[in-house]
Parts: sequence; structure tokens; C-alpha cells
Amino acid sequence: MYSRTNGVGLTIQDACKSYGAERVLNRVSLTVEGGSLLTLLGPSGCGKSTLLRIIAGFVEADHGDVLLDGQSIVRIPPNRRETAMVFQSYTLFPHMRVIDNVMFGLKMRQVGREDALRRAGQALEMVRLSHLSDRFPSQLSGGQMQRAALARALVTEPRVLLLDEPFGALDKNLREEMQVELRKLQQSLGVTTVCVTHDQQEAMAISDVIAVMNQGRIAQYGTPLDIYDVPRTEFVARFIGGSNVLRVNVIGKKAGRCAVRLADGPEFGVEAPAALQEGQAVALAVKPRALKLSRAQPPAGTDERCMMAVPGVVSHSILLGASIAYEVRLRDGDIVQVEEDRSSGVQAYAVGDAVWLQADGDACVVLEDGIDAGL
Repeated sequence: MYSRTNGVGLTIQDACKSYGAERVLNRVSLTVEGGSLLTLLGPSGCGKSTLLRIIAGFVEADHGDVLLDGQSIVRIPPNRRETAMVFQSYTLFPHMRVIDNVMFGLKMRQVGREDALRRAGQALEMVRLSHLSDRFPSQLSGGQMQRAALARALVTEPRVLLLDEPFGALDKNLREEMQVELRKLQQSLGVTTVCVTHDQQEAMAISDVIAVMNQGRIAQYGTPLDIYDVPRTEFVARFIGGSNVLRVNVIGKKAGRCAVRLADGPEFGVEAPAALQEGQAVALAVKPRALKLSRAQPPAGTDERCMMAVPGVVSHSILLGASIAYEVRLRDGDIVQVEEDRSSGVQAYAVGDAVWLQADGDACVVLEDGIDAGL
């Protein structure tokens, strides 16, 4: 299987889709390099599954184009697009053995039985299910059924593999195990893959690139590290990594950095976009793990006032095992999320404790849609 080159580039151009008055996709465009894995990530109703079905041909876009290696496929029916989809519900035929389920797509393509058996056996070997080929789906675990569904998709040697919430029905441990297996298999085969999920950790674990979607649009497109470390909008900052969003005022700018101030704290420095000007209001994203708590006010920073420090009161805490999550209420009423490791020497705080919230200014990211955005 997969003796041919599978690095097939996928391009979506200006895809639009509406159901009645509801616009589900709004001029979505993206490019996926051949052999890479793209994850469409976003909350329910953001349009990610609709976009996947447009690629597969199950849904017709109102406008736009889908291209494989530069050739439009929008007029090609689903069964001739050389794509294959794996669904969350597995969709295995309960009356067929595993080997027959895997062979089904080949049978529909009128592949001879001997050749189909050989290719199905190879597909099951890839997903480590050869020893269960004679079982029925009811005799398989959830993870085994998902691997069987994956083998059934791969046996047809699709140019693009489509995954619709493939691990959503699995428990946490099995889901994480299957993520690793899928990523290794996808990389070894080099098949271009598009996966839909609402699970941020899953997207980070398996993806070459991520398209974060919101309200029918792509909010941000990039590598997992780019999106996690440098969110561009408040939606992306909160959705990926659960960042806090803090409102500050710019009080000075120098050499690519600016001095900002929260209402209740001293000045501190952050990296500044070129368009940011003194006197503007801005929103900063800072992740809970980038924040630290202390009882005493920290000393003023000496490196261009780089340390953020603001007073607050612990309003809630919860043990997460290796860490403790806190909610800290600032004097203006805003709630900030903090997560601290339970390492040696780290102090625990109780509800009602007065604390100082601290973070390195370089851990704060200026959000593009938070500059003078109603602040």
C-alpha cells in the first residue's frame, strides 16, 4: 500500500455555505501542504465539520473551490474524489467481520477478491489489528473499532484522509493513545490529512498546522506553537490555553517595546506591535501558568520595568493533582486564572488571602483585536 507519492496539496478557495439565513462558512480560504496534517479546531457550530464535508463532497458549497494538487474537484462526486473519511461513530457494518468491513470500499471499486484480501490484510497490519480480522464489531473495544475504521479508510489509498472527531467516543487514556498512533501512522504514510476536533490538546498533539475557526471564519492559521504562544485575537487566546485577557493602557513606547499599566499596579514592559501608540488602550493575553502569586509586593523591576505586578484576593482554588488552580479577583472586579505547580517550596493560598499577581512582561502578548477595542 501507498507505493505512490502521497504528498497531495489541498487548497480551499473562498468557501461559503449558508443554511437559510444562517451563514455557516464565510469566505474561508486555506492551503495545506502535501503530506501534512491540518486540524480544523473550534467550538460547536463554528463551521469546521461543514468545511470537512465540502472537501469530501458530501456538502456542496454555495461559493468557492476545492483543489487537489491545483485541480478543482468540486464537480467530482464523493466516491471519485480519492478522499476517505473516518467518522466519530465508526460506521462499521455490524453483520460483517472486520476483514470484510475493511474490504468493503475495495469491493465497491470492483477490486478482485484476492487483491482486496491482500490490501485489507496490509491495512489491518498497519493499525495492528491483523489478529482480530475475523471478529465482528461487537467483539471489539472502542479503540479497536476506531482502528478498524481507520484501516477501512486507508485501504483505498486516498489522496486525502478526512477525520471527523475521530476520538470523541473514546475515554481520555485511550484517546491519547490513539492520537499518538494516528500521528505516527500519518507521518509514516505521508498522506495529507484534515482532522476536525474541538479538543485543543488533541489539536496540539497531532497537527502540523491548525486552523482555529469561529463563527464560520478562520480566526488564526499556523503551527501549534505559533497559535499557542502568539494568539492574535481574544477568541484564540481564550480558546487555546485558556489565556487571561487583561486590559491595560500604553504609557510609553521605545525600541519595539511599550510600557503599560493595569489600573491597580506599577508599569511593566511588553513587546509592542508597530502600530501601537502611546495613549492607546490594549488587551494582553497571559496564560494561567505564566502567572505567579506572592503575599508581598514584589520589588520594582530594573529591566525596563519588565515585571507585571497587580494586587488581588484569592476567590477560589482547586487541586488539579500536580498543580493548583486559583481564581484571583482584582480590585476592579475582574477574575484572573492562575495555575501553579505543587513543587517543593511553592506556597498554597486559601480563599480570602491577599496576594500579588506577577508575570514577566515577555509572557504577555498584545492582541491585535484588543487595541482600542472598546477599552
